[in-house]
Amino acid sequence: MSAKAKPVSAIPRRAALYLRVSTGRQAENDLSIPDQRRQLQSYCQAKGISIEAEFVEPGASATDDRRLEFQRMMDAASQKPAPFDAIVVHSFSRFFRDQFQLEFYVRRLAKSGIRLTSITQDLGDDPMSVMMRQIMALFDEYQSKENAKHTLRAMKENARQGYWNGSRPPYGYKIVASEQRGARMKKKIEPDPDQTENVRLMFRLALVGNEHGPMGGRQIANFLNSRGIRTQTGGRWGVGAVHQVLSRTTYIGLHRFNVYSWRKKLEKPDDEIVEVAVPPIIGADEFEAVQEMMRSRSPQFKAPRFVSAGTLLGGVCFCAECGGAMTLRTSGKGAQYRYYTCCTTARQGKTGCKGRTVPMDELNDLVVSYLEDRLLAPERIEILLTGLLRRREERVERQRARITELRKQAADAEGKLTRLYEAIENGLAQPDDQNLKGRIAELMRIRDSARADADRADGREKEPDARISPEALSRFADAARERLRSKDGSFRRHHLQMLVQRIEVGDDEIRIKGSKTKLLQTLVASGGVSGGNSATNGVRSFVPNWLREQDSNLRPFD
Repeated sequence: MSAKAKPVSAIPRRAALYLRVSTGRQAENDLSIPDQRRQLQSYCQAKGISIEAEFVEPGASATDDRRLEFQRMMDAASQKPAPFDAIVVHSFSRFFRDQFQLEFYVRRLAKSGIRLTSITQDLGDDPMSVMMRQIMALFDEYQSKENAKHTLRAMKENARQGYWNGSRPPYGYKIVASEQRGARMKKKIEPDPDQTENVRLMFRLALVGNEHGPMGGRQIANFLNSRGIRTQTGGRWGVGAVHQVLSRTTYIGLHRFNVYSWRKKLEKPDDEIVEVAVPPIIGADEFEAVQEMMRSRSPQFKAPRFVSAGTLLGGVCFCAECGGAMTLRTSGKGAQYRYYTCCTTARQGKTGCKGRTVPMDELNDLVVSYLEDRLLAPERIEILLTGLLRRREERVERQRARITELRKQAADAEGKLTRLYEAIENGLAQPDDQNLKGRIAELMRIRDSARADADRADGREKEPDARISPEALSRFADAARERLRSKDGSFRRHHLQMLVQRIEVGDDEIRIKGSKTKLLQTLVASGGVSGGNSATNGVRSFVPNWLREQDSNLRPFD
């Protein structure tokens, strides 16, 4: 005990009771709290101790001090003078299951003249009693870790069998009863019809988008919020919530359990993660395409200076010899001549890389011509558009089934409301009954929500009829070719860089690498099946704007 600590009374007269159970289920079923209270009250009555306060912790772990009632009790103990002389617990494990933390708080209480008393482990203050308390705390800590290990092992096995361990399911899923085992009901998750179409909508907006092209996380969140689509808890969508949906493998039928340690703030190794098969909502190809798109948008893969560069191939053109970027070099009066040059050679000379220099216009024309000849051929475009139209038809069919289900849900709620109103008119129910009012409000909410969702889905379902014909393919190719040949730089640069992921320039060949998914998105955005608008909002862009007000960086004069 510290030299500044107050003397702890051997016979306390005023006490605070601290009661705790480990899980919320125990607290809900009153398995332990009432019994602890009864034993603590009997102990205090037998000892002639008055009970000044009671702190009840329902469903909190004793492995750390992140407990609301515990902290409130410690704040009260720190008052001067303290409102009680002792804290009485059933056992030291109710107070802490960590030996170091237990001793820390025992000494902290001792400085205020407060004693920690266990009615089942009654010890004194002599060195032998202190040693016994520390040994008991070590056993409690060991037991807690063993229990956690066995519990996690049981939960992992439960997940391997395809059952849900608890917590809120991912957006788009709901918990359903699966199998009765003894007194316990095993549960699984399955797609929630009220949310699955919203999940498909988010992936569709990320991959294809609307008339302006693919959307980012913020645009998708704004799109959902503006149409009244809410999260699972009724809140508004944000970038983080959208990203969590778009990056979660659960939607392709592979839910991962025990991925993250919230206590250590670290992701667990792969051998501790359990993969659970669940009904999918999104196709694997569509999911992978969205993941690739999100990775390509990351600033870690392409800096803003390349995305907004004035050169057509800036950021995607590299030297085949050393892998260094091909950057802009100029010569002549007023930078009349422009070239792509290996940056390694420019910095280190021929010792770094023998390098190569290519006229900018020449390389630009070679790349654009190749893309036109290989990617805008009628047979290739027909294959791409056929797949697009097939997926759109499947989406329309799902949308129609969804609208039918929503209309039925709204009609059922309307029918129940009508019957309740008839019961009130016939005197079978009282209009001032609070339960009846709550039921009517709930049915009205279900009816109005289903109608609103059906109206929104009905508006999305009415898409123009699109058929593939030689004339349509020709118009499509001409529109895409015209945009790729545009000299204004905006559409041409952004969309060519979406098509082309990497260009390697060698002595006798130019190797172009790209993605079929990116090709489909860009061509559809550029030409459209029926001549749509460009996807200028769907590409990465970093355009700096001046602040409206003056700041430390002086603004230029107009």
